[in-house]
Amino acid sequence: MVTKQFSGSPEDADLRRADSLAREIFADVANKWALLIIESLGEGTLRFSELRNEIEGISHKMLTQNLRMLERNGLIERNVHPTVPPRVEYTLTEPGQALRVTIDGMCDWTHRYLGHIEASRHRFDV
Repeated sequence: MVTKQFSGSPEDADLRRADSLAREIFADVANKWALLIIESLGEGTLRFSELRNEIEGISHKMLTQNLRMLERNGLIERNVHPTVPPRVEYTLTEPGQALRVTIDGMCDWTHRYLGHIEASRHRFDV
């Protein structure tokens, strides 16, 4: 996988530029599965099967791909316990916890405006 290099200040991380590392990170974390995984892990450490049970509709493949991506970006930590079979647990890192604050705000916004959005969709679709 090719990783974009970043050699400037954080202020230079322009999301509007196609070659921006910030844009790549934004694309990674701004998907429904990543948001739901981060939200679920905000309550504490979970195993793979517990995460899958928490997030209705996510496939084994999508959960695996998103966990790897979140680990690669330093937002979650994967801890393998040397048991037979191995026990693997996932937890949010400090940057992951910080992102969860933003995700909580998005969840609050969704709950606050759900009725408005539903009514707007109904008017639009008629």
